[in-house]
Amino acid sequence: MRTHRIPISPGIPTLTASDTLQARLSDLVETFDLLGDWEERYRHVIDLGRGLAPLTDAERSEDNRVRGCASQVWLVTEAGPDRSLVFRGDSDAHIVRGLIALLLHLVSGLSPDEVAGFDAAAALDRLGLSGNLSSQRTNGLAAMAERIRRDARARSSGT
Repeated sequence: MRTHRIPISPGIPTLTASDTLQARLSDLVETFDLLGDWEERYRHVIDLGRGLAPLTDAERSEDNRVRGCASQVWLVTEAGPDRSLVFRGDSDAHIVRGLIALLLHLVSGLSPDEVAGFDAAAALDRLGLSGNLSSQRTNGLAAMAERIRRDARARSSGT
């Protein structure tokens, strides 16, 4: 069983690679349920984004840029132990950084197959965020999730 620890952001529990996607999502749902209204959740998402480690200038490359986002977004995919994937990301927009932190919390440390099956829209619905994001943010989040799944599929097939 994999047991390495994956720090994502202050305010999000440190993960072990053996955590399942559903367990991670359930923990986030519980936290968001405690927050109550949309304003509190929005502030929490922004706070999560503040804890992300920034990417280096070299990592803020065109190859790492996510297309389809209104804001500048970069995602880096790296191999972790036991064929797991570790994702890092950054954005120039506070709320988007928070959304990246949520996505990374859910998928970092999972196998490529687990990540490739990730349904970001369903996760946002469970968190109560989907109806409160602008269409631009929703489209950007979909672009980020698709990039994460694409990278996972590429790693799964060995390319």
